[in-house]
Amino acid sequence: MMAQGTYKPPNMVQVTLKINGKEYSGMVEPRTLLVHFIRDDLNLTGTHIGCDTGHCGACTIMYNGTAQKSCMILAIQAQGANILTVEGLADGEKLHPIQEAFWENHGLQCGYCTPGMLIAGLFLLQRNPDPTEDEIRRGIEGNLCRCTGYVNIVKSIKAAAKKMQEAKAPKAQDKSEEQGAKAPLPEQKA
Repeated sequence: MMAQGTYKPPNMVQVTLKINGKEYSGMVEPRTLLVHFIRDDLNLTGTHIGCDTGHCGACTIMYNGTAQKSCMILAIQAQGANILTVEGLADGEKLHPIQEAFWENHGLQCGYCTPGMLIAGLFLLQRNPDPTEDEIRRGIEGNLCRCTGYVNIVKSIKAAAKKMQEAKAPKAQDKSEEQGAKAPLPEQKA
């Protein structure tokens, strides 16, 4: 007889990982896809399921720092992984710049592809903070949208790039002002 609380269903494996900065643990069948574990077991439903074949990109998450389609990863492969989903983009009520840009530039219509587009766009901007339109289109090419024709999605990612650069700029300016206050002023000639 097993002690209470130690029952392990047959063929189940424990998975522990970090999502949006919080540690989660659960029992899964070895064949469970990560997208299903995230949505069904952890109730983080922002990550969408579109195709289960890796073609649509609706399930794109940041997996150990890279954009990955969570329908192509088994939950047991994610043991110890650090994951960012669309729910982790905002800081409380404050939207992430990429979310703001999609809102302001109408980068969504039905919204089904949006979580994957946001994560793919963020991954692109982390690697290339000032992409061209062509680079944006290549950066999101694994994410399908059946509504928008991509024009406003591209526009949104371009606007997010600008917002993210502007957010970093004051910090650099503050440091230069701080250094300027400590540095001696050059002598002026009369």
